[in-house]
Amino acid sequence: MTLNLAYLACRETLPGSPHRRADAFEHDQTVACLDAALQAQGGRLSVHAWDDPDVDWGAYDAALIGTTWDYQDRPQAFLRTLERIAGRTRLANPPELVAWNLTKTYLRDLEARGAPVIETLWLDRPDPASWAATLARAFDRLGCDDLVVKRQTGANAVGQSRHRRGRAPDGPAPDGPVMIQPYLATVASEGEISFVFVAGALSHALVKRPAQGDYRVQSSYGGREETLSPEPADRAAAAGVLALLDQTPLYARVDMVRDRQGGLRLMELELIEPFLYPLQGPDLGARLVAALDRLPAVA
Repeated sequence: MTLNLAYLACRETLPGSPHRRADAFEHDQTVACLDAALQAQGGRLSVHAWDDPDVDWGAYDAALIGTTWDYQDRPQAFLRTLERIAGRTRLANPPELVAWNLTKTYLRDLEARGAPVIETLWLDRPDPASWAATLARAFDRLGCDDLVVKRQTGANAVGQSRHRRGRAPDGPAPDGPVMIQPYLATVASEGEISFVFVAGALSHALVKRPAQGDYRVQSSYGGREETLSPEPADRAAAAGVLALLDQTPLYARVDMVRDRQGGLRLMELELIEPFLYPLQGPDLGARLVAALDRLPAVA
């Protein structure tokens, strides 16, 4: 079968956008790998902003959520659009999985199922008047002198902050729900390890390291990546996280970091719009196209 595929992006990643994102080259890499794989089997790729009201999603054999990197600004509109798309064509990943993965509280669900999640404090209503005291208590409860605060709904480390014990807070209190975790020094010394799965099988793995003087591994902040051949125990740890799900996603990126005891801890399970690093996985495009081709038809 030749696949006519719609790729969902956001306007800020599309070529020609007057406000194109600095990391839009990742969009270009993904589109190139998919386009090559589709052309090899006579298929066709069309790229659309997910919120374009004029797209006839039913004209496509399948749709793939890609660089929709503004979904966190309008999560409910995003979910409603995905429901409409899923009613017209095969969509990966499906809306119910996206809805669950949209807020980082999904980590609590995975931890309850046995995933090795980094110890986390959940704070739904940070109080600006007592933010310094909140952080002081977090240091004590987590037993650390260095911690990271992240938005419960967010992407690309936007709104993220790092704090050290004995110093004034690095910025004001967040304006929404957050999660607080100890900073693991292995992020800088070894790096964050990403395992990319397609249809439940490991496609490739890589290690992401922050730029000198930073702690964020994303390319927007100078992070860099290199291909990794993971040890069997590390592969098993990542696959074990995926096995906890009730359904196998078409694509997934399992981000893990090593703890002081040498085991891998889950940082994120990315099921919505993760960059899947095609340069480190030369077979990624072919794997994705084959998996999309196998999706059951819309009833």
